[in-house]
Amino acid sequence: MLDPLVIVFGLGVGVLIGLTGIGGGSLMTPLLILFAGVQPVVAIGTDLAYGAITKTVGGWRHLKKGTVDLGVSKWLAVGSMPGSLVGVWVADRYAHDAQDALLYVIAAVLLVVAVSILFRAMFLRKAIEREQHSVEMTTGRQATAVAIGAVLGFALGMTSVGSGALIGLALILVFRLTPHRVVGTDVFHAAILLWTAGIAHWIGGNVDFTLMGNILIGSLPGVWLGTHLIDKVPAEGLRPALGCVLLGSALGVFTKAGVDLPVWTIAGVPAIAGAVAYLLHRSRNRHPLPEGAPA
Repeated sequence: MLDPLVIVFGLGVGVLIGLTGIGGGSLMTPLLILFAGVQPVVAIGTDLAYGAITKTVGGWRHLKKGTVDLGVSKWLAVGSMPGSLVGVWVADRYAHDAQDALLYVIAAVLLVVAVSILFRAMFLRKAIEREQHSVEMTTGRQATAVAIGAVLGFALGMTSVGSGALIGLALILVFRLTPHRVVGTDVFHAAILLWTAGIAHWIGGNVDFTLMGNILIGSLPGVWLGTHLIDKVPAEGLRPALGCVLLGSALGVFTKAGVDLPVWTIAGVPAIAGAVAYLLHRSRNRHPLPEGAPA
């Protein structure tokens, strides 16, 4: 049975995945919980299963475009694949008896992701100057990638959040890849990770295939469109906008878990954050930093 609302959700999230590598679990899981009334553990499992297919399409397109760092992807996967299986086990074992607790975890991870993205967009200007096209994977960097992958893979397996937002942030702050390589590497690695976690949730009976089909109808053309537009959309505006959307999602999921938040905060707080980001961006354009000045 076709669900137009879920198809539209899939289209919008697919475009964001193609453009930024972010948006799968970070947006689709709270959308399914808040607007489609899906149980958290089923929303997580279904999101991971559809995301595996969607990000495989996006990862293949990014690989052909040359925007994937295969070395970083490989070592992240060494840690993230087993980490995600542990996360799936925890979610499957405890989530059915602790739905509210799982909502709190999802909301908390979303909040961390949103604040991290907004902080970088607003205040880490000098990080852009240190970006590089590829990374030499020394022994230390390999170990760092495995550790990051294990921690974030666990978070993804338990909440479906993090394959794009958290790992993308690590690619920026730790490995200092350029934006296009961040997106390509993130999407390619996420495809590997999501197949692992998605199959594990399917075995655990947490995947709604009818719901997944509706999402895919929208998300597959969406991710194709997003990867096509990646060279045409400025990242300066897209990053803070996405951070604001994730912030609203986090507050919405907190209210679903029973937190008594004023209704206006769900839209008002992200709007205020967006306004601050916009004013900072305008101020920087008018008063650029002199060469060599500290950020």
